Amino acid sequence: MEVEVNPPIEKQAAPRHRLAGRLGFLLLALMAAGVGAATGLLLVYSTDLPQIGELEHYRPSSITELYDDQGREIGSFALQRRVIVGYDDIPPVLREAVISIEDKDFERHWGVDVWRVLGAAYRDFRSGGRVQGASTLTMQLSRNLFLSADKNYARKIQEIMLAIQIERRFTKQQIFTMYANQIFLGHGVYGFEAGAEFYFSKHAKDLTLEEAALLAGLPKGPSVYSPIRSPERALHRRNMVINGMLEDGKITAQAAAHAKAAPIRLHLQTSPNSIAPNFVEEVRRYLESKYGTEEVHEGGLRVYTSLDLDSQKVANQAVLDGLAAYEHRHGWKGNLESVFASGQTIAEYADPDWEQPIEAGTYLHGIVSAIGSGTATVKLGRYSGVLTSADIAWTKAKDPTAILKLGDMVYVHVLEVLPARPDGNNLPLHIGLEQESGVQGALMAIENSTGDVKALVGGRDFDESKFDRATQALRQVGSSFKPYVYTAAIDEGAKPDDTILDAPISVSTPSGVWSPHNYDDKFEGVITLRHALAESRNIPAVKLAEKVGMPAVISYVHRFGITSRIEPYLPVALGAAEVTLQEQVSAYSTFPNDGVRVTPRFIRKVVDYDGHVLEENYPEVKDVVSVNTARTMTDLLEGVMQHGTGASAGAKLKHALGGKTGTTNDFTDAWFIGFSPSITCGVWVGFDEKKSLGNKEAGALAALPIWEDFMRAAIKDHPDESFPGTQPKPAPLMKAKSEVGHPQIPKAKEIAR
Repeated sequence: MEVEVNPPIEKQAAPRHRLAGRLGFLLLALMAAGVGAATGLLLVYSTDLPQIGELEHYRPSSITELYDDQGREIGSFALQRRVIVGYDDIPPVLREAVISIEDKDFERHWGVDVWRVLGAAYRDFRSGGRVQGASTLTMQLSRNLFLSADKNYARKIQEIMLAIQIERRFTKQQIFTMYANQIFLGHGVYGFEAGAEFYFSKHAKDLTLEEAALLAGLPKGPSVYSPIRSPERALHRRNMVINGMLEDGKITAQAAAHAKAAPIRLHLQTSPNSIAPNFVEEVRRYLESKYGTEEVHEGGLRVYTSLDLDSQKVANQAVLDGLAAYEHRHGWKGNLESVFASGQTIAEYADPDWEQPIEAGTYLHGIVSAIGSGTATVKLGRYSGVLTSADIAWTKAKDPTAILKLGDMVYVHVLEVLPARPDGNNLPLHIGLEQESGVQGALMAIENSTGDVKALVGGRDFDESKFDRATQALRQVGSSFKPYVYTAAIDEGAKPDDTILDAPISVSTPSGVWSPHNYDDKFEGVITLRHALAESRNIPAVKLAEKVGMPAVISYVHRFGITSRIEPYLPVALGAAEVTLQEQVSAYSTFPNDGVRVTPRFIRKVVDYDGHVLEENYPEVKDVVSVNTARTMTDLLEGVMQHGTGASAGAKLKHALGGKTGTTNDFTDAWFIGFSPSITCGVWVGFDEKKSLGNKEAGALAALPIWEDFMRAAIKDHPDESFPGTQPKPAPLMKAKSEVGHPQIPKAKEIAR
């Protein structure tokens, strides 16, 4: 009988121990492999990581800022609009808002919130998407500074590794400060200080709770939550930030309720470049040629210019008002473009003018968005205006519906900005209808003693044409050339009260016999030089030029700083020469300056990011004529303002003033160049193409009123000034006469033949 005997218990357990050992070994092997793989991945992804030590010298690209003569910003150049501030310049309310919405555990974690990352990764794995979200402020900083915006696991690993290194090297305050200066907030704005200035026209330290919450909500999606493009989304996001602050105990329930009830009130910062765009462009070209494009747009230079912001604003308004007056004199032309012709809708259309704050006096473009009974509503971005019969009276139309239709693109003048309603929405603007026929205007003003350019207007609309008609356009100067002829004669011994015969003459020129006439086709016989210049008589000017000799006259012209090539023919004495407005203004400043010409100066000083002075410019002066000649010419040009072609302005301004009108053939160019003891200003009006401004559109009619508007403000702070060697004397109340260069004067191209 066989008996089955069971093995001892110890022997039965042996296979189990062997199995457990094998499983343990396998687990250890897998763990080792995992650690090795992770280490390998970390090595791979860390190979190209930047050196965090570079952050110790952190200096993001910053704005090059331009300042006027009072230290006020007038322009800037930047690839990224950023204003760098320190930790103490970031108010607690903004710091708490950012932390509540972006990284609640910022003060406690070591750069990475593991549970947030794992949770986000799990959700993305379940949804089949790419890993995103769950980034701490430090991770966002590392991404913004060093990595691309691609959303994938490789970038996320690098982001985590960099964040850990950043946390090991820097304090929380340093990290938050770098984040606050680096983050993108939409519309080309980087950093919270620049964001506060752009959206609210204030410093970050002055933000209210609701304003801070709005900025704090932007980093997640600057374009999605833009309060300009998507105000409803921005409001929802802002209130989400406020709720987060309430949950974290950062604010009271009462403060939260009050902030959430407040509408979004933006006070968009005016682009400083829009105030003096031609001046800023002139400075940019100079800086880039000297320091290079990269340094100008990323180096954070501080450029102290000669411009006076207040004078520039007056100049802008004077030119636009003067051109509007010209348009009104010539009646409504119509020929409006329609938004529908370009395939757009009224809702889709946006004009660059709408990005600027709108205030009384502004001229801008709009779209006719509705037609009512005798009215037309004009869309102007976030604003609107209603045109009535009174607002278009100058067009001679009965009501707006007679000349406007839905979708028309119109040009309007803001007459009044009505206050906003309690709900934050704006009331309709009070506007007037204008038009653009293509006429252009330019103005330049310089300080006599320093040559500082105080105001510069290069055209009607910089957005439509960057061409600077003050510094770049060569235009025939008409009778504003005559002072150079008289200067040459005075320097050779002529006296203001010497007489000359105003009678018909004929002279030979390369293009044939030329018989000049006066503007009124009359001759006054024997008159004084003083009277001849004041009334801009053509025959005396030609006779003086013939006596002195045109080569001598042109020599004087070049001594005055005019570089254009001028042929030595007699018709040039009446202005058949092409000169820039800048050259004319600079030349005329010689007269009140006792014969000394000061080179126009745009930049006083340039300082680099660290405060080192790169250049400092001082006035460049040159003797042109003697003191006696300069004072005699000043006296003669005062006569123009007292009883000549500039008397209308002289009678109104009642100040020590001198100047000269200029009008060319067929009324193609209208000029006025004039000065006080402290400032010289020149105005040009015309079309870019050589076409007539219209009958009788002489310098005294088209250009002088613009000059008068500007000079009224320029002389306000100098009530008792007088020219050297004279005492203040009021201009007599005498009626001005219009002055026109004779149409038979050969043009420059005719002279060349």
